[in-house]
Amino acid sequence: MKPVFFSHLRGWASAATLILTFSGAVGSAHAGPSHGIAMYGEPALPADFVSLPYANADAPKGGRITFAESGSYDSLHGVIRKGRSPWQLRFMLFESLMGRSYDEPFTLYGLLAESIETGPNREWVEFTLRPEAEFSDGSPVTIDDVMWSYETLGTLGHPRYRGAWGKMEKMEQTGPRSVRFTFNTEDFELPLIMGLRPVMQRAQWEGLDFEASGIDVIPVGSSPYMIGDFETGRYLTLTRNPDYWGKDVPFMRGQANFDEIRFDYYGDGDIVFEAFKAGEASTFREGNSVKWAEQYNFPRAASGDVVKSIIPHQRPTGITGFVMNTRRAVFADWRVREAMTQAFNFEFINQTLNGGEQKRILSFFHNSVLGMEPGAPATGRVAEMLAPYAADLLPGVMEGYALPVSDGSERNRTGIARALELMQQAGWSVEDGVMQNADGTPFTFEIVLSQNATETRQIVDIYNAALGRLGIAPTISLVDSAQYTLLTKAFDFDMAYYRRGLSLSPGNEQRLYWGAELADEEGSRNWMGVKSEAIDAMITNLLTAESQDDFRAATKALDRLLTAGRYVIPIWYSDISRLAHVKELHFPERLPMYGDWLGFQPNVWWYEE
Repeated sequence: MKPVFFSHLRGWASAATLILTFSGAVGSAHAGPSHGIAMYGEPALPADFVSLPYANADAPKGGRITFAESGSYDSLHGVIRKGRSPWQLRFMLFESLMGRSYDEPFTLYGLLAESIETGPNREWVEFTLRPEAEFSDGSPVTIDDVMWSYETLGTLGHPRYRGAWGKMEKMEQTGPRSVRFTFNTEDFELPLIMGLRPVMQRAQWEGLDFEASGIDVIPVGSSPYMIGDFETGRYLTLTRNPDYWGKDVPFMRGQANFDEIRFDYYGDGDIVFEAFKAGEASTFREGNSVKWAEQYNFPRAASGDVVKSIIPHQRPTGITGFVMNTRRAVFADWRVREAMTQAFNFEFINQTLNGGEQKRILSFFHNSVLGMEPGAPATGRVAEMLAPYAADLLPGVMEGYALPVSDGSERNRTGIARALELMQQAGWSVEDGVMQNADGTPFTFEIVLSQNATETRQIVDIYNAALGRLGIAPTISLVDSAQYTLLTKAFDFDMAYYRRGLSLSPGNEQRLYWGAELADEEGSRNWMGVKSEAIDAMITNLLTAESQDDFRAATKALDRLLTAGRYVIPIWYSDISRLAHVKELHFPERLPMYGDWLGFQPNVWWYEE
């Protein structure tokens, strides 16, 4: 396996050291236009940096990378709620004013913008465009395009863009190439968020319905890639723009190295792996440690044409597991949710499917210094932040909460006994082998799964057998990827497979994930339906923290609320990524602290014989 090393930028050796490098208040003194901006302190790279530290500025250009994807798509319009667009288009067609460095917790450097400037307390932010920035058709990127994009996304785009737009007091052009956004609320992350919005070409959408989904309009962006040949449900290609304007921008040096990026679509997750083995795809991301150890002996791997690379990371686990929709009466009671968690025999499932090798997610921000300590009481600043809401907090938030641990046997006697006790407290009992309430109504619910998710189905089959010991027989519905998307967007499920990636710099996206304001808005990512004054307050605290200590305390407090809320039954995580790929694909030896971040492949990879 290829050896990899983390960048030694700032001498960071661990996530703890990374977070502790945050210094000074966010709202530092007004210092004029800058090449970059950090959430805390100053950007690590100087104004004259050559490239990002984890990009190979001398990487050769050319070649092709082919991904095998499960599912399908029916739209090329990736910034609206309607339709199913390849998720990569949102990131690979459009550029933003600033670009994110994944070697720092949250720092941006100029991309379309040559500079950024903020007010003394980040009450406004101003960007100045690079004069050479242009769209793929050769037309210049203008302030008019920027302002139109921000307003359109904020009012007609996907809900992910609307929260920040609602915090806008004023947007105004301040010069031939400059625009200023003034905010109506205190939120120190907003200047960074505004630097990451996709910038689209206004002229392309004149006279068209921006909210309409489909493939008739081929979006025009300013990125290194344009949409090439495609057939819905089968494949999509992105081709390099030979006249890409930004090839010499420091942020882009060593990135976007392939001439063509191709996505082939398959109906089933198992077929995706078989396609890779057969040579129809050039890379495969493996999530199963047992398969990684035992099933990569196929001919192309044995011959050395396929190699295996381990990519370590230092980011939070996020949450992966089975989310319970609290909008449904069946999961409104926390005791029921805890009973479902007690019945989930993680140790047995892990042994059966992974040989016991996978580590369990213990909280939403586990594996990082932002995570709570399982089972330990809240202390210090964390306890102070939670204290005003103590009367309404669920058991475990203040005194400590930890997931149950079974003896590893299939019967899980202790967990099942505890689950029965909790269900009885919630008004349910087993009569004639069926869990039911006093009226004789059986306790049942539906688990919605994508039919492509083979491993997830295996987990649920084992879980289903355990629930049978409680007199519970859930309905397991397997649906295609399109229907799964529709059901989850509409919150039309009781329990579903769920995943939310989290970072070392949590911010406004937390409101989208579990804020009360969007809990009832279809398409939001608050699948669990949680509405909590305490959760909203902790999100506000982390967004307005003026020190690293308060930021970390607010996130730890949020982690306690989410974990002790028993909204998700967590499964496993890995502090590495396993990437198998053809030998012609390469990546830099120096890795960012985020490791295999979204876009790591293909952004900084290259093709070389």
